[in-house]
Amino acid sequence: MAIETAGADGATGTAERSVTHVSHHEHRDVSGGWLRPAVFGAMDGLVSNLALITGVAGGAVSPRMIVITGFAGLAAGAFSMAAGEYTSVASQRELVEAELALERLELSRNPEDELRELASLYVSRGVEPELAREVARQMSVDPEQALEIHAREELGVDPTDLPSPLVAAVSSFVSFGFGAVLPVLPYLLGSTVLWPALIVAFVGLFACGAAVSKVTARSWWFSGLRQLLLGGAAAGVTFVLGALFGTALG
Repeated sequence: MAIETAGADGATGTAERSVTHVSHHEHRDVSGGWLRPAVFGAMDGLVSNLALITGVAGGAVSPRMIVITGFAGLAAGAFSMAAGEYTSVASQRELVEAELALERLELSRNPEDELRELASLYVSRGVEPELAREVARQMSVDPEQALEIHAREELGVDPTDLPSPLVAAVSSFVSFGFGAVLPVLPYLLGSTVLWPALIVAFVGLFACGAAVSKVTARSWWFSGLRQLLLGGAAAGVTFVLGALFGTALG
């Protein structure tokens, strides 16, 4: 904005003072980072084991049988999740590594073709042809940097940050087991009825749903209530089915 200043001769002059507006804002982690798989793993374990336990409890079995069933469900689900995550991530990683090897071979055999390919990609995004070729040339000086750029642009992956199958398997196992053990805890502490397990499980469901709000645009209470209702519905359905089958088989 402009302000008036008085010079040495008394004349009034106008000095321009520029004001720089700096805007700072942060974006949510749209990839979810570690929070998303951890929370969803725990939520999966909690919902599936809660439904299993309520189904068995609906059949009017002993607390001891409910505990055995709960731990069987925990072990089966956790190992299944871990095996599935390991196989999925390992297969994905092997495919990416194969494509990276092919791209590395093309960069060494046909560097000019790869250079033109990268330049044309920049042109398609609005960069002037001469500038696009110069940028592509400078980016391709280092072979490893060139590989990383082509991998990002063509494959949509970062070759320096590939997921680990072992980490995925272990994290899935632990998070699923943590969620699955919650509805069993009251029985381990001496409970002989279902309602304490339901209270613990419902608190866990609400907490997991609220945690998910960290990687969504929803409020924590909405996410928490939504997960509570979904988990409660699953528990209610399996309890009714367990009661029906228990009566029929009894």
